[in-house]
Amino acid sequence: MRIDIVTEANLPLAAQVHAASWQASHRSFCRADFVQAHTPERQARYLLDKIRQGARVWLLTDGRPVGVVSVTLSLIEDLYVLPECQSRGYGTRLLRFAMEQCAETPTLWILSNNSGARRLYERLGFRPTGRLHSLSETLNEIEFALTAGENA
Repeated sequence: MRIDIVTEANLPLAAQVHAASWQASHRSFCRADFVQAHTPERQARYLLDKIRQGARVWLLTDGRPVGVVSVTLSLIEDLYVLPECQSRGYGTRLLRFAMEQCAETPTLWILSNNSGARRLYERLGFRPTGRLHSLSETLNEIEFALTAGENA
């Protein structure tokens, strides 16, 4: 298993993982045309824009690309693992790695309907801060921060 920084050379692989994972995670609550618009090409532009704005993006491979994550200062974002590769420890590995890249207390935002992500983050010591972004009447983003002394 390897975690490599995303460069222009491996950006297409990271974008494929990001697109497939994003589509799978958003399919149940987003319009089909919106989900389908998140192609590998679009996600490559998105990741490249993040890198140009100061984010560091990493690609996890285990014989093939399986996951991505980005960190900007101490904000962890874009933690995605291919659907068929979930529940194998890849998300935990990427999250622990991302936490180590943070200069200060790691924070992240999750969708309120993402119970799997919430379980992972809470298991590794993240707790809700109380900050919310309302996306719709039924969907929020919830900020989580690593609780001091709980870096499991």
